[in-house]
Amino acid sequence: MDSPITVVLVTAPLAAALTFILMKMLDKLQLTDAEKKAKEIVAQADREIENRRKEAELKIKEEALRQKTEGEKDLHRQRQEIHERERALDKRQDAVDQQLEQLRKQEKMVESNQRKLVERMEDTNRRNEELGKLLDLHRQTLHQLSGLSKEEATNRLLEMLDQELANEIGGRIHKHEKRMAELAEEKSREILITAIQRYSSAHTAESTTSTVDIPSDDMKGRIIGREGRNIRAFEKATGVDVIIDDTPGVVIVSCFDPVRRETARLALAKLIADGRIHPARIEEVVGEVQKELEVHLQRLGEEAAEEADVPGLNEKIIHLLGRLHFRTSYSQNVLRHSIEVAFLTGMMAEELGLDGKLARRAGLLHDIGKAADHEAEGGHPKIGADLLKRAGEKAEVVHAALGHHDDLRIENPYTVLVAAADAASASRPGARRESLDRYIKRMEELETIAGGFPGVEQAFAIQAGRELRVIASSRDTTDITAQKIARDIANAFEEQLTYPGEIKVTVLREVRFQEIAK
Repeated sequence: MDSPITVVLVTAPLAAALTFILMKMLDKLQLTDAEKKAKEIVAQADREIENRRKEAELKIKEEALRQKTEGEKDLHRQRQEIHERERALDKRQDAVDQQLEQLRKQEKMVESNQRKLVERMEDTNRRNEELGKLLDLHRQTLHQLSGLSKEEATNRLLEMLDQELANEIGGRIHKHEKRMAELAEEKSREILITAIQRYSSAHTAESTTSTVDIPSDDMKGRIIGREGRNIRAFEKATGVDVIIDDTPGVVIVSCFDPVRRETARLALAKLIADGRIHPARIEEVVGEVQKELEVHLQRLGEEAAEEADVPGLNEKIIHLLGRLHFRTSYSQNVLRHSIEVAFLTGMMAEELGLDGKLARRAGLLHDIGKAADHEAEGGHPKIGADLLKRAGEKAEVVHAALGHHDDLRIENPYTVLVAAADAASASRPGARRESLDRYIKRMEELETIAGGFPGVEQAFAIQAGRELRVIASSRDTTDITAQKIARDIANAFEEQLTYPGEIKVTVLREVRFQEIAK
């Protein structure tokens, strides 16, 4: 029992000592490793510091080199600029030297000219003195020969000079007036032809009919109604006359007002298509058609103003423009005619350097009175002028509507242009349509009336009856009587015929002399 305890007591201190020794050795080893690691870290830090120092030195050297390069470039550029400025200054100096040289030459020329001028003035003065002496001598000689005093001779010479100058001035004035008239005629024809060529409208005359097709003749009885109540209700609601005759397949609507006639035509066509025809339905359909037609008229006026490039029109004027769509003048649609006149007037105004927009406005509105002339007193020019004046249009537009038929003295150029465009639009081929029989009859009437005057040998109607050429006998007439014949024929046309526009009467009287050489 004692032996193990003894061993333990002996070995325990020994083990503790060994453990302590081992711990000390371990601590020493760890300290040695730490010192070694610390030295390695310090050495690595030194190396990194050295590397960074070298990199910083390298960057500083590179930056210094770059700045040096840029400085050399700037210096080179500045030297080049200085060199170029020196060359420019040299050129300017050369130019200044040349100008100085030219100025010295010009000064020498001026001095030379001044000397010559002084010499010429002295020579002129000397000759004037000699001329004065000669004139005095001649004047004394003339007085002695004529026996007239100085005042009498002067008055007689002035009278002769005045007479000669008056004759010469009159001749020159007549010559220039004739030349200006020819130039004005030529220029006006050129401007008019140019405008017509630029606006080559394909519009032709329209035939306005007021007939309504019906599916069968039985529909006529339904339109009339029992004891005529339907037709009376329709005529009362529309203000038109409905003509139902033996003509198969159609019913005729008659009214002086073209808008009411169109309203009646559309309403009757809608009633026929619907099949329900009685007074209540008639009033309902007529009311609907009137509203639709009002909207349609406004749209037609707006489209016309837009097509003619005339903005800012009064709403009532636009509505009246739409009404012109249903008006015709000698089978020519008045709205299309107004648009055509607007374009022609605008183009002619631009050719003359005038306001093309104002001219188009005047041309478009020149016939606006035709949309309301049956509702007011007076002709359509006066009615149109009053409407435009109340609508706030410019004085040029109002005057063009008032005077485009030459009923008053022309006060501004736009009225003349509108009148010319109106005549051109109405007289161009296809604008106004008439039957062949009526056309031939009108031509024959013109030639027959002219042929009945004494001294007329032949008469020819040309330009679709807008001009009459009359051949007068040179034996039976003189220039004065030929002029009277032209006036008498024009008066006869005005009294006996009804025609659109104007008819120009030209009387030709020619004297011919012939000889035969044998």
